[in-house]
Amino acid sequence: MRWRGGRRSGNVQDRRGRGGMIAGGGIGAVVITIIALLLGVDPDTTMMSGGGTPAGEVAPGAPDQFRGVDDEADMISVVLADTEDTWNAIFAQQGATYREPELVLFEDVVHSACGMAQSAVGPFYCPADEQVYLDLSFFHELSERFGAPGEFARAYVVAHEVGHHVQTLLGISDDVRAAQARSSQRESNAIQVRMELQADCLAGVWAHHAQRERQVVEPGDIEDALRAASAIGDDRLQRETQGRIVPESFTHGTSAQRMQWFSNGFESGNPDRCDTFAM
Repeated sequence: MRWRGGRRSGNVQDRRGRGGMIAGGGIGAVVITIIALLLGVDPDTTMMSGGGTPAGEVAPGAPDQFRGVDDEADMISVVLADTEDTWNAIFAQQGATYREPELVLFEDVVHSACGMAQSAVGPFYCPADEQVYLDLSFFHELSERFGAPGEFARAYVVAHEVGHHVQTLLGISDDVRAAQARSSQRESNAIQVRMELQADCLAGVWAHHAQRERQVVEPGDIEDALRAASAIGDDRLQRETQGRIVPESFTHGTSAQRMQWFSNGFESGNPDRCDTFAM
């Protein structure tokens, strides 16, 4: 992914090194997340999974141990800035104003307007404070445990969470929560799947415009994103952790669905092609 030299977002908070350490981080944390999903406990029920400085500079206030040596955080800041450019332009075309989210980097545990969360929940979006929360250790698990390496795989994850922010701004999130409140657990899970697949599609929309306007995609990047989408499909996770698939417990969609909806967004570049609720 071509990101070096790109604009760095001014909407990143680095809270790493500021919180208490919680036992069970790393691989154990990811396993806890998977178990929670298999039991029907969705981390995204309340947390949905301005200008800037040039890439390579360190935001004021960053802890000393991360200053000047943190390429991974730098890349995430550039990706966030790129999503800002994309969604500002798309909203402006519709005569609307895009309100940029903040991205919070944390380690192990973080306090958000949606409550306290551990790294076990994975990256998530909190609609109550319009912030994306990310523990960078998730990317190492994505690469080493689930076989989805590559910078663009990480960019896809960030763009997916920003997709949840777009849903919030458009009022989709409120409609979904209202529908879930009057539904059975099985129906609520099915609605959540559509919500997550739409965020995948919106991530693809970002990738389309990032490539068309700024040529950030290198050979193999889209394959990396699709590999990441496949790696965190409900069917694959269930098969690998419990040896059987329980479709009614899905909350994010199958590997095939996640890849297909990201592809729909990338190929069309049109948010209107992301109506997963009409499928």
